[in-house]
Amino acid sequence: MPDRSVRHRSRTALSALAAATCLGTALLTGCDAGTDGTTKGATADGGRRPAAAPLWDRSPESVAAVGDSITRGFDACSVLADCPEASWSTGTNSTVRSLAVRLLGPSGAAARSWNHAETGARIAQLPEQMALAAREDPELVTVMIGANDACRDSVRLMTPVADFRASFEASMRQLRSAAPKAQVYVSSVPDLKRLWSTGRGNQLGKQIWKLGICKSMLGDADDMGASAVARRSAVQDRVVAYNEVLREVCAKDQRCRYDGGAVFEYRFTGKQLSPWDWFHPGLNGQARLAEIAYRNVTAARPPA
Repeated sequence: MPDRSVRHRSRTALSALAAATCLGTALLTGCDAGTDGTTKGATADGGRRPAAAPLWDRSPESVAAVGDSITRGFDACSVLADCPEASWSTGTNSTVRSLAVRLLGPSGAAARSWNHAETGARIAQLPEQMALAAREDPELVTVMIGANDACRDSVRLMTPVADFRASFEASMRQLRSAAPKAQVYVSSVPDLKRLWSTGRGNQLGKQIWKLGICKSMLGDADDMGASAVARRSAVQDRVVAYNEVLREVCAKDQRCRYDGGAVFEYRFTGKQLSPWDWFHPGLNGQARLAEIAYRNVTAARPPA
């Protein structure tokens, strides 16, 4: 019988040979030794394990929406009224062809989509909406929020960026506590300054704005004095900051996808605005939002 030193040398030589064999195989096949002595990516009998499913499903089978008046389709169909059937996210209007319709078909959208957005909602109300959405056990939740946080009676009343962040983080925690595997698509806040620039050429629209719509940006629409210019710039800066918060918080969640600023950067014209208030999206605008969402949700990679 070999002595102990011989047996030790034999085991050492065999271990070195096995390591060298695996290294050579790794160069060809991706061999990676696991802690249990098996090979990662391979079964015990030498077969290949199926690749892990990607965290982002590009064809979710149910959709829940949270957010504000844009997602409720406010003023898209008639004056001063919600029109959820025209919602870019979950609506059934054939002109809009919402994200849900594009993903699920008309009958699927009617049966497996839910709209928990509220006209006038700000980010502080989002955790409650997320809780309602989670009860539906959706595969995808869409978020569009923040315009009302910037659209206040004065710049001073806009939601502070730190509070905006805290509310969005709380909203994500609320969703994850009840629906840990739900995917989240987050839209950027629209460019309110472009809305002012586009809509101020319509005399009827400006008369409607005088009723108090988004005074921080749209008030005194023709005033080009230094104070008015500074006010609009402050609102614009706040919207940009909100979008950065949405991007940063979303990036920390593996099942969250931000639109990369696509909605903010969209160069909309008067054709996309409601003919009743020249502020909210009309049917055409809702359709464009649906297009942007569908493109981002079904993309192989998230927006840059």
